[in-house]
Amino acid sequence: MSATCVIGLQWGDEAKGKIVDFLTEQNEIVVRYQGGANAGHTIVFDGQKFKLSLIPSGIFRPQVQCIVANGVVINPASILQEITQLTANGIHIGSNLMISDRAHVIFPWHFEEDRLMNNMGIRSEAIGTTMRGIGPCYRDKVGRSLAIRFGDMFRSDFREKVEGIVAAKNRYLPALASDALKDTVPPLNATEIYQQYSEYANKLRPFLADTTNYLLDAVDAGKAILFEGAQGALLDIDHGTFPYVTSSNSSGVGVSSGSGVPASFIKRMIGIVKAYTTRVGGGPFPTELNNELGQKIRDRGNEYGTVTKRPRRCGWFDAVAVRYTSRLSGVTELSLMLLDVLSTFDEIKVCTAYELDGKYIEYFPSNVDDLSRVKPVYETLPGWADDISSINSFNNLPENARKYIARLSEIIKIPVRIVSVGPSREQTIVCP
Repeated sequence: MSATCVIGLQWGDEAKGKIVDFLTEQNEIVVRYQGGANAGHTIVFDGQKFKLSLIPSGIFRPQVQCIVANGVVINPASILQEITQLTANGIHIGSNLMISDRAHVIFPWHFEEDRLMNNMGIRSEAIGTTMRGIGPCYRDKVGRSLAIRFGDMFRSDFREKVEGIVAAKNRYLPALASDALKDTVPPLNATEIYQQYSEYANKLRPFLADTTNYLLDAVDAGKAILFEGAQGALLDIDHGTFPYVTSSNSSGVGVSSGSGVPASFIKRMIGIVKAYTTRVGGGPFPTELNNELGQKIRDRGNEYGTVTKRPRRCGWFDAVAVRYTSRLSGVTELSLMLLDVLSTFDEIKVCTAYELDGKYIEYFPSNVDDLSRVKPVYETLPGWADDISSINSFNNLPENARKYIARLSEIIKIPVRIVSVGPSREQTIVCP
């Protein structure tokens, strides 16, 4: 049995969680392999809406093993809060959840570093951090000396590690503060942090596991595995719109490093896209609509961050960007989400190319300064007035909706296999 991966192909928020939940019944294991509590997945289950950031969306099916793998950075308080929310609503969590002993842990110094770095004013436009310590934790992971992994919290030298890092951070953090913030950097207390995180460790001990070994055994046993990506491929630290990106490899190239499973076992790569485009935070956005049309998309799609509540920037579908990320991630099929949001639009535009400094291009620029100068080249398609949220068959969709789907598939050169017309499982159409 080969593995399947679900990847967002835009700037995140593509409704990946719904498709993971939809596909979970076909799989035995669901894996989160990168990102942290900055990833918000909204799942509608039994009429209730759940918002998850760290726990895999497969948790709603008790027979499925859920894995938080090594590439994720863990905020213990956040994952405990999710566990409490789920169990309070009757969702079973026990041996069906495993957290990698190799996953790195976010500590108070990471939140403080995030705050101070965000106020340094190096760039005129914010890079879009959610202030949850994600970037600083990944930075310490790469730096190695000041990093603590989840498994370290259960070892005899945990207190010694915390004390050593706190001593270093108490020298380092004040140097990051601007003059206006000099008096807002109190010293970290190693004893308090150790005690707090020891309590977290005691509560999370049942979920500690060597998930890398577990997944490799599962591959050898031919089990069906579903990998759940966070954020979107355009936010990939190496291949996205740097520096307006996340701190991990959020495209398909990050699956193996974030889980330990070789890419050769992943045969089905599903790219998730909205029927339009959204973005949160700073950075270039060629098809952005700063007008009534953009606001209409925002209102109809409820485009406000799952985690941050920030209003998302909205615009037309950018096929140049999606063609790039689908190739980058090795996508074999597409899932087109929130198609119902485009109902009532008389015309719908699709960006099929860019104009850069007077030159027509069909590739996605690697430098954000170039991307910020491009002008979208649009193709205009007829819209539809029908409410499609109750339609459950592809052939029953309005003709113009079907033409829109077909045209996107043609431009991107990837077949659309799933269409979503609402948040629930029942509002999911499998294409012929």
